[in-house]
Amino acid sequence: MTRAPEKIRAGQDWGEAPKRHASQKALLLGIDPGDGSFERSMDELESLCATAGAEVVGMVAQRRDMPDQATYLGSGKAQEAAEQAHQLGADLAIVNAELAPTQQRNLSRVLGITVIDRTQLILDIFAQRARTHEGKLQVELAQLNYLLPRLAGMWTHLERQAGGIGTRGPGESQLESDRRHISRRIQTLKQALKDVARHRARARASRQQVPFPVIALVGYSNAGKSTLLNTITGAHVYADDRLFATLDPTTRKVRLPVGWEVLMTDTVGFVSNLPHHLVAAFRATLEEVVDADVLVHVVDVSHPDWPDQVDAVHEVLEQLGAEEKLTITAYNKIDRVEDRASIQSLVTETPNAVGISALNGQGVEDLLHRVEEMLAASLVPVEVTIPYRRGDLVALCYERGRVRSREDGAEGVRLRVDLPAHLAAQITGQVAT
Repeated sequence: MTRAPEKIRAGQDWGEAPKRHASQKALLLGIDPGDGSFERSMDELESLCATAGAEVVGMVAQRRDMPDQATYLGSGKAQEAAEQAHQLGADLAIVNAELAPTQQRNLSRVLGITVIDRTQLILDIFAQRARTHEGKLQVELAQLNYLLPRLAGMWTHLERQAGGIGTRGPGESQLESDRRHISRRIQTLKQALKDVARHRARARASRQQVPFPVIALVGYSNAGKSTLLNTITGAHVYADDRLFATLDPTTRKVRLPVGWEVLMTDTVGFVSNLPHHLVAAFRATLEEVVDADVLVHVVDVSHPDWPDQVDAVHEVLEQLGAEEKLTITAYNKIDRVEDRASIQSLVTETPNAVGISALNGQGVEDLLHRVEEMLAASLVPVEVTIPYRRGDLVALCYERGRVRSREDGAEGVRLRVDLPAHLAAQITGQVAT
């Protein structure tokens, strides 16, 4: 039995316990702007509903250029949606857009059921999937930032009492009280996440004492990043054929074919129109992407709309300032594509690309060789004499670099070696001192 979303609360008084159902019945609502993206977007919304634990019982669509400012759908279509919700027994309406507070309140009144938008749905999924302390803090921060501007609509029943003797202003006072409470909680969460960021910085600094290149797996949700990490490392990261199957980042050590060791990180998947609340809240986690030496962009090439998914990923990377990172494109799930010639052509035409099947391991060895090549291209030549007492530095050169020649002399080991720039500076600095 699927678990219903527990934190969906829009359309209810703040503080009221959310309704719980074995499986909430959802009616999907969307505006078709006529640009050809509507069907794909609604399919993704349906997948998000399945991930959240809601059963989709129907859909109402309206062809129009712009949403109605009052109720998102036009008044006639909104009434039609209300009738359909009643006939289908829907207790939840999910809108395929981010609603303004007024739109959400008005539409909920017309439909007579809870109305949430796409952003709330994704926030709910993240709340279900967060497992680490940091992940839970990030989700709560995103939820509260989303909730704060919507408080006024949740207290209209109190505001209507204002004006009579003995009732003057209770709605406003309660509203302001809640605003202050949430604002204080937001500041507490931000401070807690700053502490987490400092802890990450310390951990990153300690890793740099014996630095390993960081390879970050990025891509659209359900592209196969976790499966790829499992295949490469033998790890047991949870993987499922659902959007946002994994949320918290996982890092594992990987030995490349040439013998180099790297850290490979599986990051949270992206979706189109990823709520800005989440991008902001998860910035500390997504710093793993910003700090990575190489990105592996995993693309589900079997998906009919994979080019749009690629664009969505590039959009988020741009928000993070990571669009210029060294990137390898891994066209995944080629075992599901019948036209292998088209895959080969795609790989040939795309710079730094490889075709793989993370599920059965096809092409994964080629991917690791491509990672080696990209790391090797960023190495700098160094000629250094290391004292015999610093055997740790000699070992580091062999582990992390490409040793061109070695001479054992009276003063120590003389190496000609290609090293990552930051490691080259570290080793030459320690030898000099």
